[in-house]
Amino acid sequence: MASSRSAPVLVASNRGPVSYDVGEDGSLNAKRGGGGLVSGLSAIGPEAGALWVCSALSDGDREAVRRGVGEDGVRMLPIPADVHADAYNGIANSVLWFVHHLLYQTPLEPAFDAEFRRQWASYETYNRAFAEALAEEAAEGAAVLVQDYHLCLVPGMLRELRPDLRISHFSHTPWAPVDYFRMLPDDIADRLLRGMLGADRLGFLTRRWADAFTACCAEFTGGLGETLVGVHGLGADADFLRERSHRADVEERMAALREEIGEGRRTVVRVDRTELSKNIVRGLLAYRRLLESRPEWRERVVHVAFAYPSRQDLAVYRDYTAEVQRLADEINSAYGTPGWTPVVLHVKDDFARSLAAYRLADVALVNPIRDGMNLVAKEVPVVSDEGCALVLSREAGAYEELGEDAITVNPYDIEQTARALHEALTMPAGERAERAKKLTAAATALPPAQWFLEQLNALNELSAR
Repeated sequence: MASSRSAPVLVASNRGPVSYDVGEDGSLNAKRGGGGLVSGLSAIGPEAGALWVCSALSDGDREAVRRGVGEDGVRMLPIPADVHADAYNGIANSVLWFVHHLLYQTPLEPAFDAEFRRQWASYETYNRAFAEALAEEAAEGAAVLVQDYHLCLVPGMLRELRPDLRISHFSHTPWAPVDYFRMLPDDIADRLLRGMLGADRLGFLTRRWADAFTACCAEFTGGLGETLVGVHGLGADADFLRERSHRADVEERMAALREEIGEGRRTVVRVDRTELSKNIVRGLLAYRRLLESRPEWRERVVHVAFAYPSRQDLAVYRDYTAEVQRLADEINSAYGTPGWTPVVLHVKDDFARSLAAYRLADVALVNPIRDGMNLVAKEVPVVSDEGCALVLSREAGAYEELGEDAITVNPYDIEQTARALHEALTMPAGERAERAKKLTAAATALPPAQWFLEQLNALNELSAR
């Protein structure tokens, strides 16, 4: 592709704002995505001339690139499927995700062998494709906002190609502490850190993750050099959530859920992808322990658990999803009665149904092992009709902002979590409403558009190195 060098603002991420599928008649159908980045980029307006560089993820995406079909302001990169699979599943999701979320079973894993090195080469190829595309498209002195652990090498690569640019990188995950990060081969740890330090500015969701990164740099690279570090705690989009949660499809799903729950029962709600880090299994174990230790809750409470499948091309995720289903069935078999299903589990993704559950929630259970932020913890108090109590893991990034008004738990402690559920369910209505009000204020302090603009403005204030 010929160099255009016209975009003054560029965003780079693995997944873009649009995806395509091929219809039976061969036509291409576009589907717009959502999320904080989409909201953020829309905040600067189409007249800004911004460009989103992303990967063609599906066969439909690659066909769109082949046909030259696309949306204004989006450039999809047709990275070969095998290279993307190695970079995305082999390295980003099976190594970097596991390191930052402390997920390895260390007696058995990781084992950084020849296959790892082969996949790492693909990760470098994948990152280089982004760096080269950004270098081609960016106007002189443009602002480039690179997103997440998939693209850690891009800032350094792009800096070499275009030293005139202002470059940022934002981490949407936690960052591993030094002792865990050093599990990586020394040269790989160095490569990742120096890749990110090619940026003028690095962003993290909490001070804890920013400090962990800074500590890793002090250990492995001698410090941050000229790179600045900032903290931007992504908040919930209250206006969108409130409007969307009162549409007809949500009302329909509320009626269906009420029927499943039964008249007059309390609800403990969780909505998660079946990520290993989300700790759904221990949440179910804690709910089972509540029913064991507090028999007065039998027939009076329902755990509404939405566990939407994630990364099902990885065996460990398929096994985890199956364990969630097995445990829910076991609880229902042990405690259920003809008129009461203790766990209402849904595994098919349905955003309207999730919002319906938010509105019905008396208690929100958010107990991740480790989470960069966790927007569910912020969204449920905003949407809940009566104001909900929040049981929150101290290992969620959201704890930094919401911990004072939540009931905090150690995510590994089943007994403590069961007690926290009881405390949340018995919280007086006035206290619950007051806490929910404070939770909502904290949760919406930096909505997506403002979150994005805050980073862009900070980057624009810098002179390119």
